[in-house]
Amino acid sequence: MEIAAINTVSVAPQSRVLSNTFSRKLGSVSSLSLRSIEREYRVGSARLRVSVASSSSMDAVTAEKTSPSSFLENRESKKVLHFVKYHGLGNDFILVDNRDSSVPKITQEQVAKLCDRNFGVGADGVIFAMPGVNGADYTMRIFNSDGSEPEMCGNGVRCFARFIAELENLQGKHSFTMHTGAGLIVPEIQDDGQVMVDMGIPILKAQDVPTKLPGTKGESVVQAELVVDGVTWNVTCVSMGNPHCITFGTKGGPNLKVDDLNLPEIGPKFEHHEMFPARTNTEFVEVLSRSHLKMRVWERGAGATLACGTGACALVVAAVLEGRANRLRFAACVIYMHTDLELCIGHGETEMHGGSAGRTTGDRVEAGGQPYLHDGSCGSCLLRISTALSVHGH
Repeated sequence: MEIAAINTVSVAPQSRVLSNTFSRKLGSVSSLSLRSIEREYRVGSARLRVSVASSSSMDAVTAEKTSPSSFLENRESKKVLHFVKYHGLGNDFILVDNRDSSVPKITQEQVAKLCDRNFGVGADGVIFAMPGVNGADYTMRIFNSDGSEPEMCGNGVRCFARFIAELENLQGKHSFTMHTGAGLIVPEIQDDGQVMVDMGIPILKAQDVPTKLPGTKGESVVQAELVVDGVTWNVTCVSMGNPHCITFGTKGGPNLKVDDLNLPEIGPKFEHHEMFPARTNTEFVEVLSRSHLKMRVWERGAGATLACGTGACALVVAAVLEGRANRLRFAACVIYMHTDLELCIGHGETEMHGGSAGRTTGDRVEAGGQPYLHDGSCGSCLLRISTALSVHGH
């Protein structure tokens, strides 16, 4: 098969014509033919001089910008945001060293632009490492990809821990305290670099989740009925410092097959339901066995994500409360998301084990319009990091 196209651009005066002829067969190379010597253009206050040089093997075009200030000088005159990007099980974040101030270096509107996967770096959220308060070593503030601020984030905590370890050049096993909107959290970096986080005791009291659904087991909302778009779902509500609504399916319906869900359609209807005054994260769960669950998540403020650490913890709690999973002192439940995450539950607390990987770095110019990736050496910052990550329980 042959594809052919001819593009002709006329530049005044008429004698100066740029002709680009493209002819390609499978395995062949494009050819470029040019007829012009030199031309100078003006764009605003900048002048651009284009010249063409030909040889027997290749035609070349060179452009010389002759504006009063060079590209690099323009770059230095703007504010540059240094960042590092991590992901935990594909749940990806932009990490910013903000330890010199308790005020985020960028606004919530700029966060949303930065997280845009087409016009920004692309991420599920931006995390700022800030000075500690109330005796904590550090403060973690996180903003979702829509610019909203949640209380905390489980995978974000693990990425934050690895970020601090690199900033402080910590070696071997370490732990430190971090202040979050959900309270004090103590991540522990293992000798092998993985991060373990004690997620604390789940919150089950309806008004503290928060949800307006009435309690079905005391003050807890367990297998309650929630009508969404005319369909009745059975839901259990849990807070891990942030609100979660967990469902294993509709009332009287068959076992949920999460791969069949139209998540972008149903997810927002749960998130913005009137029964959740602070909105909610929603986990749709398929039970594979009493020790293996499969989850798809719609995150409040971020939409569909590849993983959610607090959501994984919340759904294990819900599975135990509904009698769908075992609760033993050192029992483990494997959650299938982008990859496997092994959780241990016992004595009313949950522990999350795993590593964060895929770090990239870059500079970000804060422009008035669309965000602009400025450091060409880290083009990978533009790509979603989707490296599969094996996670083993302890």
